[in-house]
Amino acid sequence: MKGLRILQGFVLLCILMIPVLIIVFLKTMSTNSYDIPIYYEAGVDNPFLECDFEDGKQHRIPEFRFTSHLNQEIGSLEMKGKVTIVDFFFTSCPSICPVMSTEMERVDDVFRQNDDVQIYSISIDPEYDTPEILQSYADLHRATPGKWHFLTGDKSEIYDLARCGFILPTIDGEGVPDDFVHSDKFVLVDEEGRIRGYYSGTNREEVDRLIVETKILLYGKE
Repeated sequence: MKGLRILQGFVLLCILMIPVLIIVFLKTMSTNSYDIPIYYEAGVDNPFLECDFEDGKQHRIPEFRFTSHLNQEIGSLEMKGKVTIVDFFFTSCPSICPVMSTEMERVDDVFRQNDDVQIYSISIDPEYDTPEILQSYADLHRATPGKWHFLTGDKSEIYDLARCGFILPTIDGEGVPDDFVHSDKFVLVDEEGRIRGYYSGTNREEVDRLIVETKILLYGKE
Protein backbone atom coordinates (compact mmCIF):
# COMPACT_ATOMS: atom_id res chain seq x y z
CA MET A 1 0.00 0.00 0.00
CA LYS A 2 2.82 2.36 0.91
CA GLY A 3 4.45 1.80 -2.47
CA LEU A 4 1.13 2.48 -4.20
CA ARG A 5 0.76 5.81 -2.35
CA ILE A 6 4.29 6.81 -3.37
CA LEU A 7 3.49 5.97 -6.99
CA GLN A 8 0.23 7.92 -6.86
CA GLY A 9 2.02 10.90 -5.35
CA PHE A 10 4.67 10.79 -8.06
CA VAL A 11 2.02 10.68 -10.81
CA LEU A 12 0.17 13.64 -9.19
CA LEU A 13 3.42 15.63 -9.02
CA CYS A 14 4.09 14.96 -12.70
CA ILE A 15 0.57 16.13 -13.61
CA LEU A 16 1.02 19.33 -11.60
CA MET A 17 4.37 20.01 -13.28
CA ILE A 18 3.03 19.83 -16.83
CA PRO A 19 1.68 23.44 -16.95
CA VAL A 20 4.95 24.72 -15.47
CA LEU A 21 6.99 22.89 -18.08
CA ILE A 22 4.77 24.22 -20.88
CA ILE A 23 5.21 27.81 -19.68
CA VAL A 24 8.97 27.43 -19.45
CA PHE A 25 9.08 25.91 -22.94
CA LEU A 26 7.00 28.69 -24.49
CA LYS A 27 9.05 31.42 -22.83
CA THR A 28 12.28 29.82 -23.96
CA MET A 29 11.12 29.31 -27.54
CA SER A 30 9.56 32.78 -27.91
CA THR A 31 12.56 34.82 -26.83
CA ASN A 32 14.42 36.27 -29.83
CA SER A 33 13.83 33.09 -31.81
CA TYR A 34 13.01 34.86 -35.09
CA ASP A 35 15.74 37.08 -36.49
CA ILE A 36 15.11 39.16 -39.61
CA PRO A 37 18.25 39.67 -41.67
CA ILE A 38 19.74 43.06 -42.46
CA TYR A 39 20.78 43.06 -46.10
CA TYR A 40 24.03 44.51 -47.45
CA GLU A 41 25.64 45.27 -44.08
CA ALA A 42 29.08 45.21 -45.72
CA GLY A 43 27.96 46.94 -48.91
CA VAL A 44 26.63 45.64 -52.22
CA ASP A 45 28.56 43.47 -54.69
CA ASN A 46 27.59 45.88 -57.49
CA PRO A 47 25.35 43.73 -59.70
CA PHE A 48 24.64 46.75 -61.93
CA LEU A 49 27.75 48.46 -63.25
CA GLU A 50 26.20 51.94 -63.30
CA CYS A 51 25.73 51.96 -59.51
CA ASP A 52 28.25 53.64 -57.24
CA PHE A 53 28.14 51.71 -53.97
CA GLU A 54 30.26 52.48 -50.91
CA ASP A 55 32.54 49.58 -50.06
CA GLY A 56 32.22 48.04 -46.62
CA LYS A 57 29.34 50.25 -45.46
CA GLN A 58 25.75 49.41 -44.62
CA HIS A 59 23.62 50.02 -47.70
CA ARG A 60 20.60 52.25 -47.16
CA ILE A 61 17.91 53.49 -49.51
CA PRO A 62 19.22 56.73 -51.07
CA GLU A 63 17.34 60.02 -51.11
CA PHE A 64 14.54 60.37 -53.66
CA ARG A 65 11.37 62.37 -54.16
CA PHE A 66 8.46 61.55 -56.47
CA THR A 67 4.83 62.60 -57.02
CA SER A 68 2.00 60.50 -55.62
CA HIS A 69 -1.40 59.67 -57.08
CA LEU A 70 -2.74 62.43 -54.82
CA ASN A 71 -0.26 64.94 -56.27
CA GLN A 72 1.80 64.99 -53.09
CA GLU A 73 5.60 65.04 -53.01
CA ILE A 74 6.68 61.86 -51.22
CA GLY A 75 9.95 60.00 -50.92
CA SER A 76 12.77 58.86 -48.67
CA LEU A 77 12.16 61.60 -46.10
CA GLU A 78 8.75 60.14 -45.27
CA MET A 79 10.30 56.69 -44.80
CA LYS A 80 12.27 57.76 -41.73
CA GLY A 81 10.84 56.26 -38.55
CA LYS A 82 8.43 54.01 -40.45
CA VAL A 83 8.42 50.52 -41.89
CA THR A 84 7.95 50.80 -45.66
CA ILE A 85 7.00 48.09 -48.14
CA VAL A 86 8.02 48.91 -51.73
CA ASP A 87 7.32 47.43 -55.14
CA PHE A 88 7.91 48.51 -58.74
CA PHE A 89 5.08 48.11 -61.24
CA PHE A 90 3.18 49.88 -64.04
CA THR A 91 -0.56 50.16 -64.57
CA SER A 92 -0.62 48.77 -68.14
CA CYS A 93 1.43 45.72 -67.16
CA PRO A 94 -0.09 42.65 -68.87
CA SER A 95 1.53 39.99 -66.70
CA ILE A 96 2.53 40.01 -63.03
CA CYS A 97 1.44 43.48 -61.84
CA PRO A 98 -2.28 42.72 -61.39
CA VAL A 99 -1.40 39.77 -59.14
CA MET A 100 1.16 41.83 -57.23
CA SER A 101 -1.31 44.66 -56.65
CA THR A 102 -3.99 42.24 -55.50
CA GLU A 103 -1.56 40.73 -52.99
CA MET A 104 -0.53 44.22 -51.86
CA GLU A 105 -4.20 44.88 -51.13
CA ARG A 106 -3.93 42.23 -48.42
CA VAL A 107 -0.88 43.94 -46.94
CA ASP A 108 -2.67 47.28 -47.01
CA ASP A 109 -5.70 45.78 -45.30
CA VAL A 110 -3.67 44.13 -42.49
CA PHE A 111 -1.90 47.39 -41.58
CA ARG A 112 -4.75 49.76 -42.36
CA GLN A 113 -4.94 51.03 -38.79
CA ASN A 114 -1.19 51.14 -38.14
CA ASP A 115 0.43 54.50 -38.85
CA ASP A 116 3.94 53.02 -38.56
CA VAL A 117 3.57 51.07 -41.81
CA GLN A 118 3.30 52.48 -45.33
CA ILE A 119 3.45 51.19 -48.91
CA TYR A 120 5.19 52.70 -51.95
CA SER A 121 4.23 51.33 -55.38
CA ILE A 122 6.57 53.04 -57.86
CA SER A 123 5.75 53.11 -61.58
CA ILE A 124 8.48 52.18 -64.06
CA ASP A 125 6.39 53.72 -66.88
CA PRO A 126 6.05 57.28 -65.56
CA GLU A 127 5.40 58.78 -69.01
CA TYR A 128 2.07 56.93 -69.11
CA ASP A 129 1.39 56.63 -65.39
CA THR A 130 0.45 60.19 -64.54
CA PRO A 131 -1.00 61.00 -61.10
CA GLU A 132 -4.46 60.83 -62.67
CA ILE A 133 -3.85 57.32 -64.05
CA LEU A 134 -2.38 56.24 -60.73
CA GLN A 135 -5.40 57.66 -58.88
CA SER A 136 -7.72 55.43 -60.91
CA TYR A 137 -5.46 52.45 -60.22
CA ALA A 138 -5.40 53.25 -56.50
CA ASP A 139 -9.20 53.40 -56.48
CA LEU A 140 -9.37 50.06 -58.29
CA HIS A 141 -7.30 48.44 -55.54
CA ARG A 142 -9.01 50.29 -52.67
CA ALA A 143 -5.73 51.80 -51.48
CA THR A 144 -5.84 53.39 -48.03
CA PRO A 145 -5.23 57.15 -48.43
CA GLY A 146 -2.08 58.28 -46.66
CA LYS A 147 -0.77 54.72 -46.37
CA TRP A 148 -0.49 53.18 -49.84
CA HIS A 149 1.20 55.67 -52.17
CA PHE A 150 1.45 55.18 -55.94
CA LEU A 151 4.43 57.18 -57.18
CA THR A 152 5.60 58.58 -60.51
CA GLY A 153 8.44 60.87 -61.48
CA ASP A 154 11.54 61.24 -63.63
CA LYS A 155 12.18 57.97 -65.47
CA SER A 156 15.96 57.95 -65.06
CA GLU A 157 15.66 58.62 -61.32
CA ILE A 158 13.15 55.80 -60.92
CA TYR A 159 15.36 53.30 -62.76
CA ASP A 160 18.43 54.38 -60.80
CA LEU A 161 16.48 53.94 -57.58
CA ALA A 162 15.25 50.47 -58.54
CA ARG A 163 18.69 49.22 -59.56
CA CYS A 164 20.97 51.07 -57.15
CA GLY A 165 18.67 51.68 -54.19
CA PHE A 166 16.57 48.53 -54.02
CA ILE A 167 18.99 46.33 -56.01
CA LEU A 168 16.28 45.14 -58.41
CA PRO A 169 16.62 44.52 -62.17
CA THR A 170 14.56 46.96 -64.24
CA ILE A 171 14.48 47.42 -68.02
CA ASP A 172 12.65 50.17 -69.90
CA GLY A 173 10.08 48.90 -72.40
CA GLU A 174 10.03 52.22 -74.28
CA GLY A 175 6.23 52.39 -74.02
CA VAL A 176 5.60 48.79 -75.10
CA PRO A 177 4.00 46.97 -72.13
CA ASP A 178 5.33 43.53 -73.11
CA ASP A 179 8.90 44.86 -73.31
CA PHE A 180 9.17 46.19 -69.75
CA VAL A 181 11.12 44.01 -67.33
CA HIS A 182 10.88 44.39 -63.55
CA SER A 183 11.04 42.28 -60.44
CA ASP A 184 8.03 40.74 -58.73
CA LYS A 185 9.62 41.41 -55.34
CA PHE A 186 8.09 43.31 -52.45
CA VAL A 187 10.91 44.93 -50.48
CA LEU A 188 10.70 45.41 -46.71
CA VAL A 189 12.59 48.49 -45.48
CA ASP A 190 12.99 49.36 -41.81
CA GLU A 191 12.78 52.77 -40.14
CA GLU A 192 16.51 53.31 -40.71
CA GLY A 193 16.29 52.79 -44.47
CA ARG A 194 17.86 49.31 -44.41
CA ILE A 195 16.49 46.49 -46.57
CA ARG A 196 15.22 43.67 -44.36
CA GLY A 197 13.62 41.30 -46.84
CA TYR A 198 12.59 40.42 -50.40
CA TYR A 199 9.33 38.56 -51.05
CA SER A 200 7.64 37.40 -54.25
CA GLY A 201 4.54 39.52 -54.73
CA THR A 202 2.97 36.78 -56.84
CA ASN A 203 3.26 34.12 -54.14
CA ARG A 204 0.65 34.17 -51.38
CA GLU A 205 2.85 32.31 -48.89
CA GLU A 206 5.70 34.76 -49.47
CA VAL A 207 3.36 37.69 -48.88
CA ASP A 208 2.14 36.01 -45.70
CA ARG A 209 5.77 35.86 -44.58
CA LEU A 210 6.18 39.56 -45.41
CA ILE A 211 3.20 40.36 -43.19
CA VAL A 212 4.61 38.32 -40.31
CA GLU A 213 8.07 39.86 -40.57
CA THR A 214 6.63 43.37 -40.81
CA LYS A 215 4.80 42.75 -37.53
CA ILE A 216 8.03 41.51 -35.95
CA LEU A 217 9.82 44.71 -37.00
CA LEU A 218 7.00 46.73 -35.48
CA TYR A 219 7.16 44.87 -32.18
CA GLY A 220 10.91 45.47 -32.16
CA LYS A 221 10.25 49.20 -32.17
CA GLU A 222 8.16 49.03 -29.00
